[in-house]
Amino acid sequence: MKFIKPIAFILLTAILVSWTKLTPIKVYMIGDSTMANKSPGVYPETGWGQVFKEYFTGDVTIDNRAQNGRSTKSFINEKRWDDVMSTLQAGDYVIIEFGHNDEKVEKPNTGTTIDEFKANLLKFVTDARGKGATPILMTPVTRRSFKDGVLTNSHGLYPDAVRDVATKNNVAFVDMLQKSEKLVKAMGEAPSQSLWNWADSGVYKGFPKGVKDNTHFNPTGAHKMAELAVEGLKELKLPLTAYLKP
Repeated sequence: MKFIKPIAFILLTAILVSWTKLTPIKVYMIGDSTMANKSPGVYPETGWGQVFKEYFTGDVTIDNRAQNGRSTKSFINEKRWDDVMSTLQAGDYVIIEFGHNDEKVEKPNTGTTIDEFKANLLKFVTDARGKGATPILMTPVTRRSFKDGVLTNSHGLYPDAVRDVATKNNVAFVDMLQKSEKLVKAMGEAPSQSLWNWADSGVYKGFPKGVKDNTHFNPTGAHKMAELAVEGLKELKLPLTAYLKP
């Protein structure tokens, strides 16, 4: 009889832990084409957000709202952020990764100045927190932009802007640019082509003339980027990591 109470306590603790881990949560993703879900018609082009759900248990719903060609400005002006806010709830997460299109200042409906970019990122953060959700800022992933054998940063000061907003506002942050650059540099210029959407003519219906795309990923590259994001989440030690598959 002496062991009944301790055993009962252990069982109760195990049940409570189990309940905690099984509480369904939702992860929203907002960003551009490098993250977006792709239609079958453009296969093998694949956004890393498209495969992100494969790294989580069934208790996590990944709601990927990233869209091709979007910047922080166009995502807000097209009311896409309003749509996220209309269903965002306390306990949810919002992964925010922009920069590829904000830098296109020659496009007035898309490009932003650095100050505008920071203000828009802060809006996402503040609005999400106001709902009781957890925002996670990420720098844009690297392009395969080699010059004379050296990988270069094609995003200018926009990654630094993300870092600045994250630091000054104590926002969970994953430096996807740094992580993806490290990966690509280690692979080298020619081998890293295997991560991007390159194909000869006649191989894929969506690209009958072939494709040489150093911005968007194929399935292999999308998975590599998703793995880097998962690595970053683990480093942050957020409660979300309890839902990652072993």
